[in-house]
Amino acid sequence: MRHLTSLFDLTSAEVEEILALAHDLKRQTKSGSRTPHCGGRVITQVFEKPSLRTRVSFEAGISQLGGTSIFLSGKDAGLNGRETIEDISKVLGGYSDIIILRTFSQELIETVAKESGCAVINALSDDFHPCQALTDAMTIQEHLGEIKGKHLVYVGDGNNVAKSLALVCGHTGANLTVAAPNGYWLSDEFRNLAKKTFPNLELNQTSDPQGAVKTADAIYTDVWASMGQEAEKEKRAAEFAGFQIDTDLLDIAGDNVLFMHCLPARRGLEVSDEAMDDSRSVIFEQAENRMHLAKGLMLWLLRQNSDA
Repeated sequence: MRHLTSLFDLTSAEVEEILALAHDLKRQTKSGSRTPHCGGRVITQVFEKPSLRTRVSFEAGISQLGGTSIFLSGKDAGLNGRETIEDISKVLGGYSDIIILRTFSQELIETVAKESGCAVINALSDDFHPCQALTDAMTIQEHLGEIKGKHLVYVGDGNNVAKSLALVCGHTGANLTVAAPNGYWLSDEFRNLAKKTFPNLELNQTSDPQGAVKTADAIYTDVWASMGQEAEKEKRAAEFAGFQIDTDLLDIAGDNVLFMHCLPARRGLEVSDEAMDDSRSVIFEQAENRMHLAKGLMLWLLRQNSDA
């Protein structure tokens, strides 16, 4: 049974397959064709964390593919301790072709993948955000023709988004620089694992965002305080004050740089209004591509598990 609990689950060739399928399905959708590849299929989404893009992209995506979506909060699913995770996994697996989880614990996602008997997709955990990173690669390919050899600069906390960007860069041959205050870089443990998995990955870290973006093909940011870090909001705002994406920072990279954000954005904090609305910003295309990537990923997993 194939899953996407993190981008460590995929080979680089498989990442290319998923991206190609997502591009193809997007072209079909834009031409008015919505072939029901997944007629009769059921996805079950279980979310402990709120979402706009993730929930709607998967629900719209499976609908366009001819399938059906069921949505459960963590409480609805019994993740509050009403049943064991193993029992919940087996029950949901009996009803579902794919279980999609947006949760805090990476361990929970991996347990559901082990116990459910159906495909499981990590729609976000505290450790990884693989669907977002695949979408980011898709968006860069659309605008720059290819991602191999491109320099992506992530300005912000070394969080789940940054980690998944590092892995997708490893898979696709891109280079990543993380620009963040000291203390907010990717951990040595993660960097060592990423380099071991992708020996050719160029992964750098710096506290100088202006220097980092000089050679950037794409500049990316995320909120400074993620869900679950609300108590640190003021502290982080003070420490990241020099790391806001504004048009002056974009101008250092030049007219052709892409500005990317996984959203939701805190306008006036990690990004200025002007940068959000700049002609170099591709954030809303990025957001739409979440749906096209979700379609490609779901169809790929269903085909893989059908052939298994």
